[in-house]
Amino acid sequence: MNPNLAKLHPYPFEKLRQLFQGITPNPDYREIKLSIGEPQHATPAFIKEALTANLGGLANYPTSLGIPALRQAIAAWMERRYGLAGVNPETEILPVNGSREALFAFAQTVIDPSRGYVPLVVSPNPFYQIYEGAAYLAGAEPYFLNTLPENNFSLDLEALSEAEWARVQLLYVCSPGNPTGKVLDLEDWKKLFALSDKYGFIIASDECYSEIFFDEANPPLGGLQAAKQLGRSFERLVMFSSLSKRSNVPGLRSGFVAGDAAILKKFLLYRTYHGGAMNPAVQAASAVAWNDEAHVLDNRRQYKEKFAAVTPVVASVLQTGLPDASFYLWAKTPIADTEFARRLLADYNVVVLPGSYLAREARGVNPGENYVRIALVAPLAECQEAAERIRKFVQQL
Repeated sequence: MNPNLAKLHPYPFEKLRQLFQGITPNPDYREIKLSIGEPQHATPAFIKEALTANLGGLANYPTSLGIPALRQAIAAWMERRYGLAGVNPETEILPVNGSREALFAFAQTVIDPSRGYVPLVVSPNPFYQIYEGAAYLAGAEPYFLNTLPENNFSLDLEALSEAEWARVQLLYVCSPGNPTGKVLDLEDWKKLFALSDKYGFIIASDECYSEIFFDEANPPLGGLQAAKQLGRSFERLVMFSSLSKRSNVPGLRSGFVAGDAAILKKFLLYRTYHGGAMNPAVQAASAVAWNDEAHVLDNRRQYKEKFAAVTPVVASVLQTGLPDASFYLWAKTPIADTEFARRLLADYNVVVLPGSYLAREARGVNPGENYVRIALVAPLAECQEAAERIRKFVQQL
């Protein structure tokens, strides 16, 4: 067996299942689940119709490169959303089966463990667990940059020494961040690009929450967009995007990567052998989803309503606030985050995720400790009800 498998931690939701063993939730309340970032808004009918209308494509083997119509739809969306005119859909865009699959596979493509040292893969902490697993199984070592409230949840780029930066081959960033909702600004990107230029590592920009934001006049800045604004090429930069949150289709498993054409050429080679071709019906449905913005506007409207209703209630008893973007509240707890989650379930039948499950101890700190992640994915009324239960629970502590 691959010895690196032994380095993998149980996934957060497996930890949550174990944490809740033996708990009988209060039967006076029905369950409200705000632990997993699974969109619960209705999937738009036109996407489902496109999916079923193209089931004839199941009779054909798809190509890993994807159909031209899908890559062209993605390129058109990137121009509308980020002002990225001229992105080449033949060489700078590659459809993938959701950002999760691609984020993992990407590390297997770009990490070179043969250079005489153990490569480092840098990621924020707390983080999306795929980054860590991808690093270990590529033969690298994860290096976590704590994102803390006293630093406005920014990456602590000073934490690495010169010698450590020289070992970095891949850096994951997540903007908007999971779980903090932090969005990188142009100055943040300028610093990352300067480090990439100096040390030669690749930047993987996870932007799967990019379309959940609150100010239509100020959408989150994307990595490729930042490169263009700074007059750069896409060298050593690849973005990862997804329809799951944007279009409420997590089960469609559809996203894309875009950026450095030379890197994507190698990634396509890897995925051709890996078996990463997207279902033809899914490709057709994805193309129509990327070509429509009306449903995305309505999706954001629903999240804005929930944040407006829920944030003041939760903030009245827990230290939290409106994130830059995404659909999470990152809330500080007055007791241990695991105990908070257990007792909240037992007393009020609300499920939240302990923040320590999303982080690792680094330099003596687990930045997720005494936080919980609250995913506002349920319908408005359920989110409001959960907020009131959380307020009652904290007031009785």
